[in-house]
Amino acid sequence: MDNSQITHWCHEIIHSQVKEGGRYIDATMGNGNDTLFLCELAGEKGKVTAFDIQEQAVEHTKALLEHHGIRENFQLVLDGHEHMAEYEEPGSVDLICFNFGYLPGGDHRIATQPETSIQAIETGLSLLKHGGMMSLCIYSGGDTGFEEKEAILEYLSRLPSKNYTVIVNEYCNRKNHPPVPVFLWKK
Repeated sequence: MDNSQITHWCHEIIHSQVKEGGRYIDATMGNGNDTLFLCELAGEKGKVTAFDIQEQAVEHTKALLEHHGIRENFQLVLDGHEHMAEYEEPGSVDLICFNFGYLPGGDHRIATQPETSIQAIETGLSLLKHGGMMSLCIYSGGDTGFEEKEAILEYLSRLPSKNYTVIVNEYCNRKNHPPVPVFLWKK
């Protein structure tokens, strides 16, 4: 496995911060890799809720979880991540994981949008427990442009430091607009 890939690196940070039995959200289900990772972290006593607006994402994720023998500690929701509060209680979630952009292998015209992504982050902040964490992988350039990346980073920069710690990382020597990993903790 390539340790310099954003997903591997984010999983390592998440793994160091959460414990078995927690409540986790995969806000952008995609092909299910983060959902699988979170289900394995949650264990039998934990719970994962995963969101996507594309039926293809739900089908891929369900098949991936079944292939790995994960059968009970998850809920796959065909709905936008901005509607998370309809499925989880405020202050009940230990971790929320986002990957902004489009479904890998899917239609690149269907991608996350600045307005609903910021709304989802804001909603997610209300769902996080104190000490809870959010992981955001922000992809930009190419098909998705830079508008969403800039809007999300601007929004995060305005969060009050007395309530949140936000760490924005960047690849310094990669070309072609590498993804931006961001970690956020609710104090």
